[in-house]
Amino acid sequence: MSLLPVVIVGAGPVGLSLAIDLAQRGQSVVLLNKGKLTASGSKAICFSKRSLEIFDRLGCGQRMVDKGVSWNVGKVFLKDKSLYGFDLLPEPGHSRPAFINLQQYYVEAYLAERAAELPNIDIRWLNKVTAISQTADGTTLTVETSESSDTLQAQYVVACDGSRSTVRELMGLETTGRVFQDRFLIADVKMTAEFPIERWFWFDPPFHPNQSVLLHSQPENVWRIDFQLGWDADPEEEKKPEKIIPRVKALLAYGAKNKDNAPEFELEWASVYTFACQRMASFRHGRVLFAGDSAHGVSPFGARGANSGIQDAENLAWKLDAVLRGQAPETLLNSYASEREYAADENIRNSTRATDFITPKSAISRVFRDAVLDLAKDYPFARTLVNSGRLSVPATLHSSALNTPDGDEFAGRMVPGSVALDAPVQLPDGGASWLLSQLGADFSLMVYGADVNLDAPCHVMHIQPKNAANLAQANVLIDRDGLISKRYDLQPGTAYLLRPDQHVCARWRQLTPVKLQTALDLALSKHGKH
Repeated sequence: MSLLPVVIVGAGPVGLSLAIDLAQRGQSVVLLNKGKLTASGSKAICFSKRSLEIFDRLGCGQRMVDKGVSWNVGKVFLKDKSLYGFDLLPEPGHSRPAFINLQQYYVEAYLAERAAELPNIDIRWLNKVTAISQTADGTTLTVETSESSDTLQAQYVVACDGSRSTVRELMGLETTGRVFQDRFLIADVKMTAEFPIERWFWFDPPFHPNQSVLLHSQPENVWRIDFQLGWDADPEEEKKPEKIIPRVKALLAYGAKNKDNAPEFELEWASVYTFACQRMASFRHGRVLFAGDSAHGVSPFGARGANSGIQDAENLAWKLDAVLRGQAPETLLNSYASEREYAADENIRNSTRATDFITPKSAISRVFRDAVLDLAKDYPFARTLVNSGRLSVPATLHSSALNTPDGDEFAGRMVPGSVALDAPVQLPDGGASWLLSQLGADFSLMVYGADVNLDAPCHVMHIQPKNAANLAQANVLIDRDGLISKRYDLQPGTAYLLRPDQHVCARWRQLTPVKLQTALDLALSKHGKH
């Protein structure tokens, strides 16, 4: 029996993203899924700017943006008053919007079609893992189909099989955390409405008093509405159309200011859920790694679930590839666990705070929340305290063992551990492009305004200001609008080393070959255990 490099369990957005990333790096992947392709219901709908940048690299980002509903603006309401609005991407010079809204079944379908284009991905639908064991050299899976039982052996297994992970259960592992005593109804309705393409969140609205409501637009005239129900609500009863339709009618009548002008709608999908924030103690167990909802879970407000899982996949793909190629020790995989556990803790912390604000569980908490909301209409300081679900942003991996600490002074937020920010660039031939699209698949070195006379063992990009004299040399990117210089605090000779997942791992005002090699070795865990 041949030893497979990687078996991924679960063909949702996380498993598919990981499989594509590994395959684009030349690895052979077997992807198992116990069901068929399309998820039932829209499930996750908010995909962040960072996820779109990852999808761009995987070859299907533009397709998702073309289909999805792009948005940057949100508004917060209290009862019948508009408190304030916010813009999640107020500055120009980004290739992608802050978010698109796109039903999960479209995301999965586009990823699956991209995966089918790659000959080194073997997708096996209706394959259920029923047993798993591992040794120091590999992992053995027993897989059942409707017709037979098979055994697979792999160097590494990645469980991306969701919150009810079969792999996690078979290994006797669990997630721990907090379950919140409240219930929410998701209702997807199809209608032609005049609402703007914004995220609207109401506290205590007249059409649903003493609770909260969230409204989002999706493609094809589908609108997502979340209704807070309270802990005493019966989930099965609340999913019945006769319970849902009056709630939706009340919202639409309020929005139309006249119930006779309220749009007609069709109920497309509904679900009732309970908030939970939890994670596994460790995302790595020998040769089995966990990603996405199998490793961690958060409440839906803030769009942190699918987006953080897609970032898990990006973090893990290049590390697995480097280990399988013998370019890094297997201890590099420990950094996947530590970095993404750190990111999960940040997401759980933000999600918990949002949940506590939206659903206060004590009288004093309710008094505080209502006072903050009353002040937020007129006082900007109070708006920073309002939490209707802080929207997902990628974690800055401040304490990563793969970072080279700064030895020079820098301004701004592009510290080691941060995700690279995009900016428009001009190519020497006059063509327009974007910084992130010009990064290499592996490590990239970005140098500003000066030639680097060294044989760099990675992809090199020379960033030059628009009026520079020497713009014809190889690998030159012209900082068309000066945004790269501004965002990265560049001075002549400044250099940034970016990881394959586009995180900054080192930066210098003046670079030497020794500094570069030392940083590369550190980023590949070649300096002992991490």
